[in-house]
Amino acid sequence: MRYIFVFLLWSIGQTSEAQPDYKSWDTFLKKYVSATGDVDYKSIKTNKKELDAITKTFRSASVLPSWSKSDQLAFWINAYNAFTIDLIVNNYPLKSIQGLDGGKPWDVKRINIGGKKYSLNNIENDIIRPQFKDARIHFAVNCAAKSCPPILNGAFFGKTLDTQLDDVTKKFINNKKYQTISSSNITLSKIFDWYGADFGDIVTFINKYSNVKVNKSATIAYKDYDWALNGK
Repeated sequence: MRYIFVFLLWSIGQTSEAQPDYKSWDTFLKKYVSATGDVDYKSIKTNKKELDAITKTFRSASVLPSWSKSDQLAFWINAYNAFTIDLIVNNYPLKSIQGLDGGKPWDVKRINIGGKKYSLNNIENDIIRPQFKDARIHFAVNCAAKSCPPILNGAFFGKTLDTQLDDVTKKFINNKKYQTISSSNITLSKIFDWYGADFGDIVTFINKYSNVKVNKSATIAYKDYDWALNGK
């Protein structure tokens, strides 16, 4: 009996360190999110058990220091997006995420991960931004609004995260729906204004990913943000 007990303790320890494989989350996103980032919230609500099983996986996980930085960041990005979709679906039909919680749904601690309560702002501003210091995350986390960078219709994976972040950043910056870029004038998403400190010199950051090279002296303006729901 003592050996069985020791084995069970070992097994629990092994399970607690296991990382989610995100296969179900990846399949879910491919099923319900278009290539342009439109989310089929209506169909998700009809099949809510699929999402419930996924969020349960995130709730039962614990992010450990033994994970690589890429694996840790992939977890938090995926969790942020999963719980944002869950929030919308739980309140669907809905015109805008700003219609919830007096316009401050990001401040409510409703997310339980590893036995600890988080808000969406906790995940983004207390974990992702300060711990990983990678401005590209702003094009990976999704706020369920039309002006938000399109949610990827697939999961983020630690082993491919750097390439995925480069890809979503480049696509967003070169998408004329969100940016208007010429060599002398750029009109950017409000994200670049709100999180300016994360990007450093804006022109330098844009030029790293833009198909159109921008002069250092270019005029910078910002677009109005459309908070309408990013799907139906």
